[in-house]
Amino acid sequence: MPTPRFALPALGLLVLALAGCHTKTPVAASAKPAAMPAAAVTPRPPAPPAPPRMTPPPAPRPLTEDEVFARKSLDALNAEHPLSDAFFDYDQSTLRDDARAALQRDAEWLKRWGSTTVTVQGQCDERGSAEYNLALGERRARAVESYLSSLGVPDARIRVVSLGKEAPTCNEDAESCWSRNRRGHFVITSK
Repeated sequence: MPTPRFALPALGLLVLALAGCHTKTPVAASAKPAAMPAAAVTPRPPAPPAPPRMTPPPAPRPLTEDEVFARKSLDALNAEHPLSDAFFDYDQSTLRDDARAALQRDAEWLKRWGSTTVTVQGQCDERGSAEYNLALGERRARAVESYLSSLGVPDARIRVVSLGKEAPTCNEDAESCWSRNRRGHFVITSK
């Protein structure tokens, strides 16, 4: 006997219905919801550490007077003219009052910088013979040396030389120029 057309689908439905009816274990009422798997939650990376505070280097300390002096070359020191010239009257090798005052300041400077040595150049104006002016320049340089010695500057630190009229600072034919050439002039030779 042939099966009616509707019998097959009904049979399939019956099988499906029976397969879905199996017994389930009851879920406990106090069970917590299942946690999400660990792979699903990505932890947030920690914040990068704050950069270290950069403290500025300390400002360099100012140099002491001795350090500044030690760094100067002889040329730089002589260019500053820390020592004053001693000026003389015409045809004289006697120290004037203004020369003594200048030499007192020079003696203080020489005492402060006790390692320095100087050359005192005795100079003259252009009037007179070369020989006469060499001798006069020598007397002027010696007068400066002697006065500095009396103020406590050791003779060993002072050298004298006469330039006579051979190294003028001014070349005009006038007393205002000649008076600048009559001098005991300092050159610092070591420090």
